[in-house]
Amino acid sequence: MSDLLQRGQAWLSDNLTKHASRLVTYQRDELSVELAATIGKSEYEQDDGEGIITRAQVRDFLINSKDLLSSDIGTWPRRGDRILETDGDTTFVYELMSIGNEPPWRYSDPFRVKLRIHTKLVDTLS
Repeated sequence: MSDLLQRGQAWLSDNLTKHASRLVTYQRDELSVELAATIGKSEYEQDDGEGIITRAQVRDFLINSKDLLSSDIGTWPRRGDRILETDGDTTFVYELMSIGNEPPWRYSDPFRVKLRIHTKLVDTLS
């Protein structure tokens, strides 16, 4: 039996996916799958080593861990994977990226229900 917080997180995750997500295409090499993703952002600072700090923002895709792992992709996100998001007649191509020394993804919650995948825009297709 799970605890109250874990059940609450599962409920929240299900409703976020149901009411605040869109279908995106997750690609790795020749594999591609459609997954529901909620759009987010992460802000970070990077020091160039000479005292200049650059502030930046990346586009995050919040995807249910079980959806990615049970898809044809079947493993955790990797740098170089791509996410395609279509808006009207335009498809935006994002590539997974690391933030500083961090991996290109992290869990979005303490129960590992959702992945927060960090990306950068690399192409736009019309």
